[in-house]
Amino acid sequence: MDRREVAEIFRTRLTEAIERSDFNRAALARKVGIDRSTLSLLLSDDMDRLPRADTAAALASTLQISLDWLLGLSHEARIGADILLESMQITPSDPSPDDAGLARWHREARGYKIRYVPTTLPDLVKTEAVIEHEYKDFVAKSAGQIKVVAQDLLNYSHMPDTDMEICMPIQAITGFARREALWEGLSATATGQQMDRLVQLSDELYPSLRIYLFDALTHYSVPLTVFGPLRAAIYLGQMYFVFNTTEHIRVLTKHFDQLIRGAVVPAEQVPDYLRKLRKEV
Repeated sequence: MDRREVAEIFRTRLTEAIERSDFNRAALARKVGIDRSTLSLLLSDDMDRLPRADTAAALASTLQISLDWLLGLSHEARIGADILLESMQITPSDPSPDDAGLARWHREARGYKIRYVPTTLPDLVKTEAVIEHEYKDFVAKSAGQIKVVAQDLLNYSHMPDTDMEICMPIQAITGFARREALWEGLSATATGQQMDRLVQLSDELYPSLRIYLFDALTHYSVPLTVFGPLRAAIYLGQMYFVFNTTEHIRVLTKHFDQLIRGAVVPAEQVPDYLRKLRKEV
């Protein structure tokens, strides 16, 4: 950028910051230690130069904004301490009938791509029998609560503008079909019904819903959901860590995309893979 472009960005962002603040121009000028006429000149369209460094720094400090943002060097207006404070929220994971939580995050992200790494099987495809088996003794959530969440997510996946990618280990699917580990004790009938539902939904909802299977021997991920550019949530069992800043969301999106690039079964092949696996149940 040349000098005039930088000066224009400075004027635009300074004006924006003043409008968002509690200062009028006269009060801001007094606080910064400059004449009101000097401030007016800095905001004038005819001004093609930046102020002195100490004046720019004082303006940024007084308005509680990032100097880099004011000068067009950053897209983040908040100062570092505020970013750190606001970048993450800790949210209880247990949904109740009147909790907006997970459902609200999906609604707010409607029209954006949802990227989802499930804990076991994706909630939206689980049958009631599988939910009962998985959550019958779980401390943080009840089976009834998960059924509500699963139905909400399934309804969301049927919306016409849905764009959802699910990435999970192939071992999670094969382990389920063989009733291993967590699924030991699940009946063959319930397992078969769940596999049928997986086949149906992976086929029926494609391509708006795409499931990718990666190899857990080469890649790993914690359970997480990225809600477009709005937020990313990492699931810890009793709570979510929710990230709101652009950089955190970008990093987790990149992590998810690496899982997709490492997929051993791409989305278009998943229904056929599940049909073959269904025969082993």
